[in-house]
Amino acid sequence: MNKGIKYFGIDISHLVFDVTDSDGNYHQFKNNPPGFKKFTKLLNDNSHCVMEATGYYHYQLAYHLLESGIKVSVENPLAIKRFIQMKLSKIKTDKSDSKLICEYAKQVELKLWKGSSKHQTECLQMTRLLAVYTKQSTMLKNKLHGEAVLGNPSKAVVGSLKRSLKQVQKEMKMLEDKLMILVKEVHQDVLTRLKSIPGIGNKTALMLVVLTDGFERFNSGSELCSYAGLTPVIRQSGSSVNGRPRISKIGNQKLRNLLFMCSFNACKHNKACRDIYERIVAKGKSKKLALIAVCNKLLKQAFAIAKSGLIYDETYRSTLVKS
Repeated sequence: MNKGIKYFGIDISHLVFDVTDSDGNYHQFKNNPPGFKKFTKLLNDNSHCVMEATGYYHYQLAYHLLESGIKVSVENPLAIKRFIQMKLSKIKTDKSDSKLICEYAKQVELKLWKGSSKHQTECLQMTRLLAVYTKQSTMLKNKLHGEAVLGNPSKAVVGSLKRSLKQVQKEMKMLEDKLMILVKEVHQDVLTRLKSIPGIGNKTALMLVVLTDGFERFNSGSELCSYAGLTPVIRQSGSSVNGRPRISKIGNQKLRNLLFMCSFNACKHNKACRDIYERIVAKGKSKKLALIAVCNKLLKQAFAIAKSGLIYDETYRSTLVKS
């Protein structure tokens, strides 16, 4: 805990947010601009507000505090949940949660939340909507297949499904085109260089840039792999517990899924990725473990290319290995 800093633990819901400070004082405010202004009156230059990443509910307050010059940290809900479990708290209320978040803030090393630029926010909004449309497209395709299997499908049903699918695909194409234009406005150079990596195509390069904010928030390839949840977790304790290493999965699921899909293509066309895959499989390890290693390799290659200002060169191995 930093001396002189007064921490404010914040638990946010749809309509209100509960606050407990370092002195144990409790307040509740409405989760709207007037409520934000009332809360800000309690704060000064020594205040540090800490909250969970709660879907969409925390964004407006976090940005209001940031714009007001107040230090803000937005923490992983899982980290706070584990802290609360360690405290063996049996009481579950919004008031108790804000108090425990304040206790969490005093005992851990916090990272300041910087928010996203207007450009990045719009890109992420488009990405989230594309994910929704992708699910809808898959659902409609599966439904069309299911109707065809019946052997005597209703023309009205099939027609409706086809029109819906066509409309969804039209919206997806429109969003993808607009997203590409937006990304090129800021990250054209990085986007071009990423596509020089074997196994990374246009859509993958685009999504890598969007999900990492042009790789600007990361200082190393290892840090980026941790953000994606691709780092291994070792489960060992004495002589009785010796579980298989698994990836942490505490990270950006979209980025992790994107890389896993790319890993199949990278094993075919990217020599460094193919070599690491074949080496791990030759040792008798599972193919899934080998693909995870490929994901790590591919992400570190992307980071190196983005930061170096170079295009991919298979012979220049040091650039692609260091992180």
